[in-house]
Amino acid sequence: MSPLTNAFILTVLGAVSAALGASNYNCDGPLVSNLLQTSFESSSQSSISNAPHFAKLNRRDGAGGWSPLVTDKQPWMQLDLRDRMEVTAIATQGRHGSSDWVSAYLLLVSDTGRAWKQYRQEDGVGRFVGNVNADGVVHHKLSHSIRSRFLRFVPLDWNPSGWVGLRVEVYGCAYKSFVADFDGRSSLLYRFNQKSMSTVKDVISLRFKSRQAEGVLLHGEGQRGDYITLELHRGRLALYLNLDDVRLRFSSGRVAVTLGSLLDDQHWHSVLIERFNKQVNLTVDTHTQHFRTKGEGDSLEVDYELSFGGIPLPGKPGTFLRKNFHGCIENLYYNGINIIDLAKRRKPQIYSVGNVTFSCSEPQLVSTTFLSSSSSFLSLQATPSVLRGFVVRFQFRTWNPDGLLLSTPLALEPQRLELQISNSRLRLTHHTSAQQKEEVSTGHRVNDGLWHSVSLSSRGLQVTMTLDNEPPSTIELGDHMEARDSLHFGGCPHSSPADTGCENPTLAFQGCMRLISINSQPIDLNLVHQGVLGNYKELQFDTCGIHDRCLPNLCEHEGQCSQSWSTFYCDCSGTGYTGATCHNSIYEASCEAYRLTGSSSGFFSIDPDGSGPLGPTQVYCNMTEDKVWTVVTHNSTDPVKVQGSTLQKPYIMKFNYSTSPEHLMALVAGSEQCQQEVMYSCRKSRLFNTWDGSPLSWWVDRGGERRTYWGGFLPGVQQCSCSLEENCIDMNYFCNCDADIDSWANDTGVLSYKEHLPISEIVIGDTNRTGSEAVYRIGPLRCYGDKSVLNAASFYQESSYLHFPTLQTELSVDISFYFKTSAPSGVFLENLGLRDFIRVELSSPSVVTFSFDVGNGPVVLAVKSHVPLNDRQWHYVRAERSVKEASLQVDQLPLRFLEAPSDGHLRLRLNSQLFVGGTAARQRGFLGCIRTLTINGVTMNLEERAKMTPGVSAGCPGHCSSSSSLCHNRGRCIEKNSGYVCDCSQSAYGGPSCKEEVSVSFDRESSVTYTFQEPFSVMQNRSSQGSSVYRDSSRARENMAFSFVTTQSPAMLLTVSTFSHQYIAVILARNGSLQIWYHLHVDRKPGVFSPRSTSLADGRLHRIRIHREGKDIYLQIDKDSHRKFTLSSDAELILIRSLTLGKVMGGEHFDEDVMQAGSKGFIGCLSSVQFNHVAPLKAALLNRGSSLVSVRGHLEESNCGVLADSTTSHPLSDQAAKANKEKERHGNETRGDSAVIGGVVTLVVCITLCALAVMTRFLYRHRQSQSDASINEKEHRHNLETAYRREPSYQAEPAYRTELHLHNSATLRDTREYYI
Repeated sequence: MSPLTNAFILTVLGAVSAALGASNYNCDGPLVSNLLQTSFESSSQSSISNAPHFAKLNRRDGAGGWSPLVTDKQPWMQLDLRDRMEVTAIATQGRHGSSDWVSAYLLLVSDTGRAWKQYRQEDGVGRFVGNVNADGVVHHKLSHSIRSRFLRFVPLDWNPSGWVGLRVEVYGCAYKSFVADFDGRSSLLYRFNQKSMSTVKDVISLRFKSRQAEGVLLHGEGQRGDYITLELHRGRLALYLNLDDVRLRFSSGRVAVTLGSLLDDQHWHSVLIERFNKQVNLTVDTHTQHFRTKGEGDSLEVDYELSFGGIPLPGKPGTFLRKNFHGCIENLYYNGINIIDLAKRRKPQIYSVGNVTFSCSEPQLVSTTFLSSSSSFLSLQATPSVLRGFVVRFQFRTWNPDGLLLSTPLALEPQRLELQISNSRLRLTHHTSAQQKEEVSTGHRVNDGLWHSVSLSSRGLQVTMTLDNEPPSTIELGDHMEARDSLHFGGCPHSSPADTGCENPTLAFQGCMRLISINSQPIDLNLVHQGVLGNYKELQFDTCGIHDRCLPNLCEHEGQCSQSWSTFYCDCSGTGYTGATCHNSIYEASCEAYRLTGSSSGFFSIDPDGSGPLGPTQVYCNMTEDKVWTVVTHNSTDPVKVQGSTLQKPYIMKFNYSTSPEHLMALVAGSEQCQQEVMYSCRKSRLFNTWDGSPLSWWVDRGGERRTYWGGFLPGVQQCSCSLEENCIDMNYFCNCDADIDSWANDTGVLSYKEHLPISEIVIGDTNRTGSEAVYRIGPLRCYGDKSVLNAASFYQESSYLHFPTLQTELSVDISFYFKTSAPSGVFLENLGLRDFIRVELSSPSVVTFSFDVGNGPVVLAVKSHVPLNDRQWHYVRAERSVKEASLQVDQLPLRFLEAPSDGHLRLRLNSQLFVGGTAARQRGFLGCIRTLTINGVTMNLEERAKMTPGVSAGCPGHCSSSSSLCHNRGRCIEKNSGYVCDCSQSAYGGPSCKEEVSVSFDRESSVTYTFQEPFSVMQNRSSQGSSVYRDSSRARENMAFSFVTTQSPAMLLTVSTFSHQYIAVILARNGSLQIWYHLHVDRKPGVFSPRSTSLADGRLHRIRIHREGKDIYLQIDKDSHRKFTLSSDAELILIRSLTLGKVMGGEHFDEDVMQAGSKGFIGCLSSVQFNHVAPLKAALLNRGSSLVSVRGHLEESNCGVLADSTTSHPLSDQAAKANKEKERHGNETRGDSAVIGGVVTLVVCITLCALAVMTRFLYRHRQSQSDASINEKEHRHNLETAYRREPSYQAEPAYRTELHLHNSATLRDTREYYI
């Protein structure tokens, strides 16, 4: 049975059981209305008539609800349901007839009224939306039910014009539970009726709460080698399962499937294991993981018994964690059998080992949560010790790598002790004075979210720190130590350090603490909460509020998740993706896209679906003058001879391509045309039976279908290329091979019906006769064109739109497209849900907005341009939203960026159709053209939809819509009435199509400095939001690209400096290797990256591309794959001052190696330099008199490519040196030999002089042509700027048309433009 069938059966079984359960199970009855007064409790009450027992929904008793004291800083109201109940929904009201209501609250649950846990909804959101008036009822159906006795409502926000007022109801039903308590040394054994039990289907369910992070919940094994083990390990649940896998039977490296986190929190967690054959579903709480077991068998064979709660025999084979479970298990079912019920009734199938009881003991471990990393603290008085010194013990858990755990001033001022987490280690520091200190460290990754025990003690002349079971660390003292008066846990009070003797070294502690004792006296945190003991701020008592933000892993494309207390981070190393959630591919989508960035032929990694599920793959890009071919090879490209095959025993060859079938399908689907050559030569070997025409040989397409056409014919036609060309050897046949002659014939053809490509298999069946043989060769798959680039639609009615299926983009979405219009506003696209929505629109002639709502309130990002965007020219828009952030990019304008709230809703829930070019209300529709609309890597087929939609037409009129490659290297195509022109102002290249490199030769004293200035109102873009939970910020981002040729090292290539002494430097080190320096913090060491140890000062042309996104730097040298480096900080460059190429004057804030390279300057050729939207080298040539550009030394226009070729192919200096050495070596030879040598030397000198003359002539002509090109470029730039200042009609005069290299449209499509 196939894996898909097994998975389907599991799904169907689960759905049927759920449906049957739902039909017989009704759990929505009110639970509060009949509770007694004693079931209600609160932190305070403002009066007797505002007591908590008046807080019943729709009741008007007393003052109409509960209200706390106005002085209550942390109000709460609590319900005791008198027994554990299953709660499925809650409802709230304000206080009747008043201005008091709660607009947001938390819900806490507990079995005992102590040790509370916060209830979180499906997205991990703990905040419930409350009321907007006093008497309206707000219901919340819980995404997963609560099984508990106590509920606590904690108001967060309330009516700002009133106070807290609350009435509540909870809905649910009674909960029946079979409970067993295991003490860490006990277990239950379920013994089978026969020697072994073999099952192909298993369903195991249970609920547990554990007092420790380790312990076996379930174990069983068989003599065949099968086993199943479910255990807690480091607070996560691990399932080991083997079905007759011999390799795993004798291997110690057994692999577990792990799920869940923080499962040692002493709260209930549910587990469900469903297995059918090899297909397994493991569910822990609300998270499910699907996987397939390894091994040969489909059944699980277990001998004698299953053990629950532990493994009774530590030496039993297969045991790899011997620690038994310590905690409670309830409702334990194995294939429908209630194990605990059998044990409770003392049935013979159950054998009890150790002390197993049938009620759950509840330990009173009270935790407190330090909520703020800046202001939380707990101050306690140091209790007197019998002996001199002190002892402090406590437990903590956190995700943060830094934070103050404990600080205490010592009797000898100004000495103090600090215990802190620093870089994920535990550090103890003894400050003896303001400048002197001693410190020791221990532990590793103590911020792993687990509980850690720490002890700090002073005895005699030592202070000792102990962490968990690690060896103690000791600091030697000069005198006896005593704590002065108070101990500060988690942080320092806000009074001055001189008063408290406490100072936060970095951050306050953010996490949980428990079991605090001072000098062997346990601290009662309830007394602290009541204000009887100590002092505190920003603490939450009776709960540990830790939350695993990496469960589930929201990092895409297998990015690694890490976290702090308040957020999570994604490590995208090695994934080929970047961004906050590894959403965006670092590779181009096609070879066509690489050509537009200025690349030449070579191997490239492409990502055909962008941010979609397919990863990058490597192809060869053959960039010819007229087409860009994408070439994918396979395992058999050489000619193959075939003999001895028959139709009954044919020759079969399967082709394995250098990329996956999914990538091949995406490549073919996205290309305009694909083809594959089939070379087939034959001698007495037929392709078709001459009697009935049945095929004797065939090939198989990508879908597994047999194909019998061997040339460019349409499918279904059993013919070869010679038939189309009417030149077959025998015109009675449609293929040369079918003539069946005793000499070589050829039926080579090119297959071009791309829906069948590539060829997956070839079958040859007629080479078994005497003298019969065939030779074939299947060429690589070759495709060209990018269908997405020209897929466009024109909208000429405001009420018209295109509709597509609902966006399936709950967690992340990226939308990109081009548009042009003359209308002042219009909606590009919109998709709605019940409350959620997403929209991109032109809100005014110069503003593009991106708005959405995922449940946290509407958010709007806006980018404002300093020039109108309704200028009938193409503009680029890219909008992105993920669980971490949202961004909006328009053309080359600065990116607008918003961080998402750390505890907000995550999922964008949409249910209507996607509207493009309009809205569901048929208002504010877009008038103009949209092309290349791509959503999450999928290009929407606008043209196909437009053909059947009134008011919309396929394609878009105009020259710039006719081809994707009119303007290269970031050049922008601008429409003209009789042609088009390429705006190269944002490109580092020049010429009519922005393809000509701009190169300059530098000497040692040469430099070009570009001074930055704010581009008008572009930098004033701001984003607004209806919800304050989104934080407006910007993302550190730089893009650099340049080419160079040099033989000098060290050398300075490029530096970027800021007014705050930050800098970026790209240099060649002494050995010629490339070094990239990022100095983002003046008080830290710079990040230095050297990607290659080989020298680049080799006289060859090298192309460098550098892209930074936050902490991540992506580097490409020449055609190598991208390499990723990670900075220690994601800081931005603040107030960029200048960019310098070549020699750097001054630079006192540079590091020594950078200063040395800067003083040496650069000798060689620099070409096509780009930094973000600035092309400094081009600006230096075109704007010599500009105040933005400063040129020092001698600069000479050049051509780096030609110079590199001449340097590597004709090293003239080396030839002259070799000639001189040749003369010296033979100086003492005989006169006869000297005459011969003299003749040879004379010949060498003549050849050298001739070569020099030819080279000088060549360089002179090249330099002259460069000078002419420069003049044309200057005129092109000047006239382009003039064109922008003309009236909107853009009527060009004849002179202007000539100077701008205006491309005539005679060879293009219809050039009319119309806008209704």
